[in-house]
Amino acid sequence: MVNTIRTFVFLAILTALFIITGNLIGGKTGATFALFMALAMNLFAYFFSDKIVLASSGAREVSPAEDPELHAIVEEVARRAGIPKPRVCIIPSETPNAFATGRSPKNGVVAVTVGIRRLLTPEELKGVIAHEIAHIKNRDILISTIAAVLVGAITYLAHMAQWAMFFGGLGHDDDEGSNPFAFIGIIVAIIVVPIAATLLQLAISRSREFLADETGAKIIRNPLALASALKKLEDWNRAYPMNVNPAHAQMYIVNPLSGKSLFKLLSTHPPIEERVERLVKMAKEMGVYY
Repeated sequence: MVNTIRTFVFLAILTALFIITGNLIGGKTGATFALFMALAMNLFAYFFSDKIVLASSGAREVSPAEDPELHAIVEEVARRAGIPKPRVCIIPSETPNAFATGRSPKNGVVAVTVGIRRLLTPEELKGVIAHEIAHIKNRDILISTIAAVLVGAITYLAHMAQWAMFFGGLGHDDDEGSNPFAFIGIIVAIIVVPIAATLLQLAISRSREFLADETGAKIIRNPLALASALKKLEDWNRAYPMNVNPAHAQMYIVNPLSGKSLFKLLSTHPPIEERVERLVKMAKEMGVYY
């Protein structure tokens, strides 16, 4: 519940930033144009994101005959979650990782790497699958698209203001009645607001990861299995990073790229230590022990 509330607070702040920035820089016309451009681009990504990310990762769909154990786990977890069974794909990478995509439970996809099948126990794999199915159940693709639309619109407005200032469209210092405070506000909108919007988008991504951990652990009633899997995946991905498009990194259960972010605020994923700590606390509350 806390993570859900936090997500909608962040979205509300993003919406407020867009409205304020739009009125300050472009007025209703400029704000509408920026929102339309961002909406058009992100709607395309929303409807075709599953095809884009699957093609980018090299994932291929596998049949129940090819991997009956994986299909059985996905079917069981989906049934417990109360959603249709997602399609199942395998990514040809020895680095253990996984992601989910699909704009709704009806067209969900769960993809896991070859490496994760070799590394995790069946219970740990079930925890990972539960996390990914939680993303589908919680409609995180839709939420991330809404955030991307708002951030994209704010960025467009900032670019519009930069060009307007370059060509003198936002006024000059020697104009009569020019307002220095308005000018300062525009500078802040150009430089600071897009950065703040991006940080909010990253915060939304982290809050959805926490929520997927919580939801997934509740689905299988075994937080410790997911906690154990996360620790293993983090160690392997830090040692053997995957070759993935950075734009798609946030979709994976753990960051597939090398190294740690210098700042927590710049990360798409919460620290593994914090995720594991929360899951261990959940396990104690649920009376689950190894």
